[in-house]
Amino acid sequence: MLGKETVQNLLVFRFANGMFEPIWNRRYIDHVQITAGETVGVEQRARYYEGAGALRDMVQNHLMQLLALVAMEPPIAFTADGVRDRKMDALLSIQPLVDEASRTTQVVRAQYAAGWVAGAEVPGYREEPGVNPASTTETFVALRMQLDSWRWAGVPFYLRTGKRLPERQTEIYIQFNGVPHSIFAARGAVTVPNKLVIGVQPEETIRLLMMAKTPGLDREGIRLREVPLDVGLADAFADHRRRIAYERLLLDLIDGDPTLFVRRDEVEAQWHWIDGVRTAWNEAGLAPVPYGAGSWGPSAAIALTERDGVHWHD
Repeated sequence: MLGKETVQNLLVFRFANGMFEPIWNRRYIDHVQITAGETVGVEQRARYYEGAGALRDMVQNHLMQLLALVAMEPPIAFTADGVRDRKMDALLSIQPLVDEASRTTQVVRAQYAAGWVAGAEVPGYREEPGVNPASTTETFVALRMQLDSWRWAGVPFYLRTGKRLPERQTEIYIQFNGVPHSIFAARGAVTVPNKLVIGVQPEETIRLLMMAKTPGLDREGIRLREVPLDVGLADAFADHRRRIAYERLLLDLIDGDPTLFVRRDEVEAQWHWIDGVRTAWNEAGLAPVPYGAGSWGPSAAIALTERDGVHWHD
């Protein structure tokens, strides 16, 4: 994941543009969502996946690294240790995911049942070849995180990943706070908060959604519409050869540049949170809830955000 151009561009977006970093904090950002959806099922990886599950397969590394890049403070310089030190600070600021008194978590655990994906009927996870018919392995996880820091105190981070979802999509979605007072409300116009959507795959894009006036006469009131400002990296850099993620990482390895590699203390911090959640699941005997293949997960994942008045960006 860290080898993706858009992931690396997130650092450039934040730290090479003066307009965004001043508003990259709790005063201006309402919440952050990070989604990594897959349309495929377990495929031929049942033997591995049965011992891993979505929490260890995707959240522990990919999603928590994306969170660290979004939440990190500016490093002094773009060096391997500078970047990884600040990512480590972000990981250490994550509040406990397990309530020690009740041994409950703010993590939704689910497993796909039979359904339809892209017009084709697909079996449930327990019917896949090589999977235990009584398996309790999760194929979907959604969680709510809070960071203890001056920058992010009070800003929820929602993470989710799953197999057999409607779309193959990895994205970072940042919703800003709305305007404190709309001067257009008296004219019948409705404003919505600005949003920033950073697409990681399959398309690498940066999209800023903002309000604009709909063309026309204003006799019956002004009309506003949310319009996108898009930057598709494939189009913007059509004259440059785009390397695949693993190619970039292998070349960095040969060059001795570890900036995009996860340091040992980062890995240990990520496993600390993940192991805590799994221990709580095991102690509570918590089995995954089912969700239909081709859906965006179980209703419990929707409730996870709606308790805060937030909707997933589907």
